[in-house]
Amino acid sequence: MAQTVFETKFDDLSVFKRGKVRDVYDLDDRLLMVATDRISAFDVIMQDPVPGKGKILTRISLFWFDIISSIIDNHVIASDVDQYPQICRQYRDELEGRSMLVKKTRPLPVECVVRGYISGSGWKSYQKTGEVCNIRLPNGLRESDRLPEPIFTPSTKAELGEHDINISYDHMVDLIGTERAQQVRDLSLEIYQKGAEIAEKSGIIIADTKFEFGEDENGLILIDEVLTPDSSRFWPKSTYQPGGPQASFDKQYLRDYLNSVDWDKTPPPPRLPAEVIENTRSKYQEALQALVGQTDAS
Repeated sequence: MAQTVFETKFDDLSVFKRGKVRDVYDLDDRLLMVATDRISAFDVIMQDPVPGKGKILTRISLFWFDIISSIIDNHVIASDVDQYPQICRQYRDELEGRSMLVKKTRPLPVECVVRGYISGSGWKSYQKTGEVCNIRLPNGLRESDRLPEPIFTPSTKAELGEHDINISYDHMVDLIGTERAQQVRDLSLEIYQKGAEIAEKSGIIIADTKFEFGEDENGLILIDEVLTPDSSRFWPKSTYQPGGPQASFDKQYLRDYLNSVDWDKTPPPPRLPAEVIENTRSKYQEALQALVGQTDAS
């Protein structure tokens, strides 16, 4: 079993922030980003980690960052611990395979969501209004249908423990300005299209995903993670059948389990049975195998 890291404690490093999954340390003009094995659902961090999950997310993100660098630069400086500052290397055992040394940026205050299929909160909104984030969609769509073309549906970037809220494109313009809004919309759609085409050849449908962007001295760059099972809906192409929910290579399995138990979606979350933890881990491993050709991210 892979080493499990629920939370890192690096006494010689200054904590920048702890997110749902990542512990981030401040290295002056750079950040050390560590993907732990925490997993969240319904914006609540589970008490039980998924062993090796952080390594899988890191490996998949690095795979995509490399591919998408032809479209836009990203924040990755290094992922090899030997290339980190000396002060970081004493924590090698916890850092190897699950960390990245990245540029420090000014993150945009929005999540850039692209939907190629109708599912999740988008499906719920469509059932009520026929729209998603003020975008009118064709009548008669079924759950999980492929959309005529991908749509850009931004959301707010909530603080830890809060919920992201879908917003209109016009609202995003109010937050970041017309020029930046157009830029991140166009980039998000282009990145999604490229990623979806590559993933489909590997047997994975990327139903929807979210991107984050930041600004540095050279302009806009892609940050955080990209096209992972945590930030996307991954469906197996071989079993895809519109008209209802789909099997997945992401944490939808965990959400489905949590919906089956008596929990009000507020902390504290229920403990996860060993079978649910292992099955969730297997879903992530399947995504890694399909995309990168590895069963182990170590």
